[in-house]
Amino acid sequence: MHLLLNSLFLIAGLKWGDWRNWTKYHSTILFFWFGDLLYNVLCKNHLMWEYKERIFGQNLLPNHLTVSLLIMFVAYPATVLIFLGNLPEKTMKMVLWLFFWVALFSLVEYINLRYFDLVTHHNGWTMAWSVLFNLIIFSMLLLHYKHPIAALIISIPIIIFFVIFFKVPIY
Repeated sequence: MHLLLNSLFLIAGLKWGDWRNWTKYHSTILFFWFGDLLYNVLCKNHLMWEYKERIFGQNLLPNHLTVSLLIMFVAYPATVLIFLGNLPEKTMKMVLWLFFWVALFSLVEYINLRYFDLVTHHNGWTMAWSVLFNLIIFSMLLLHYKHPIAALIISIPIIIFFVIFFKVPIY
């Protein structure tokens, strides 16, 4: 199922992504990747959410890390190319665009959690945390695109908060 979902992201990215200007978004894609890689390293033994392949493709995607890498290399670049490539200029439309993406990612997660068992939550993580986290992610992607240094600096206390709040063992 993750193969199908990521194929849909790829098709959407090819159709609506701003591929002509991909270099403008390259560092923000790397920022997105770095955040997810950091999660996978810091939380390796203390996952908040875990991806699983249940429907088909279990041999290709046997564990959380392989699914996560697929998402990082397919869904994230497509998301950034669509999200930033079609970013409205007017503030209110920009806010609505941001909330659309938060809602989309949250809805996909909810469906995968509730109906397909493709993701599970652990260690106190809930859908409410996912919605908040999606809001943070898309806000940070936008901030990184416009002010990369500010996004990097603001990311530090956010990461520290999550590590402390969810008692992620760092060793």
